Amino acid sequence: MKAIIFEKYGSAEVVKLKEVAKPVPKPKEVLIKVHSTAVNDYDWSIMRGKPYAYRIFFGLFSPKNTIPGMEVAGVVESVGEQVTHLKAGDRVFGDTSDFGFGTFAEYVCIVAKAFTHIPEGMSFDEATTLPHAALLAKQGLIDLGGLKENQDILINGCGGGVGTIGLQIAKEYKATVAGVDTGEKLQTMLDLGFDEVIDYKQTDFTRTGKKYDLILDAKTSKSPFAYLRALKPGGTYVTVGGKVSKFVQVLIFKGLISLLYKKRVCLLGLNANKGLDYIIDLYKQGKIKPLIDGPYPLSQAAEAIQRFGEGKHHGKVVVNP
Repeated sequence: MKAIIFEKYGSAEVVKLKEVAKPVPKPKEVLIKVHSTAVNDYDWSIMRGKPYAYRIFFGLFSPKNTIPGMEVAGVVESVGEQVTHLKAGDRVFGDTSDFGFGTFAEYVCIVAKAFTHIPEGMSFDEATTLPHAALLAKQGLIDLGGLKENQDILINGCGGGVGTIGLQIAKEYKATVAGVDTGEKLQTMLDLGFDEVIDYKQTDFTRTGKKYDLILDAKTSKSPFAYLRALKPGGTYVTVGGKVSKFVQVLIFKGLISLLYKKRVCLLGLNANKGLDYIIDLYKQGKIKPLIDGPYPLSQAAEAIQRFGEGKHHGKVVVNP
């Protein structure tokens, strides 16, 4: 089978399309014929080996997991002997990050409990955009952020998968939603339904004087104390992505901030696939629709990952093996 291989860290030149052995499922695994996968921060980070702290987990000098990818939609080709809830021919999707990687390939073997049936009417490309990004948005806004009706919400990094789905979730709560991004994405975000867009290259939203009930941050780049300026009394800030050094600051100072400022700063540790039934239900009702950048063929995976890393993508970057 064909697969994208990272044998060393570096720029897009390290991304190679190669022939590798087709995997065979272990007793608790399923073999999936991959129809669609998507680019995430993991893929951008593992290609470059940055932030360097990630190398502790993913390989000091070269990637342990040579095939990237952690979101997948496809068809079950075969199942391990202990798998009972899936069978050959089932259309499935899921975030595999709790169990393994390797979805940038024609086939992948992963533990069966990573997968959920794709609902009728949902395409493979739509399905692959949802498990990771939509649940970062859902868990960040609702589970951790305590989203309530008619709140003022801000989403930083609004033009990617988290932001575009996060908007649609927030609108279910009749929220007023501001989005922060830059370039051509700003008009796309207005067209999608953001009430206001802010160009971060022109304006620091933490210094405008505008305050929000809840901030969802996919691009965390400031001290948690900076975000306090943009929170209403009793407001909540939730980071789901960004610089590792800023995550550490959130963990260190969140207790002090809560005590002194009566505001919350939180770091979301994603619970993979938890709440996917909620996302499926919204999709069935026509209340969310993924914004797809692509799809790109597997042969253009390097360009797709680079586009994601440079922040040029609109919505979720999708790749078709």
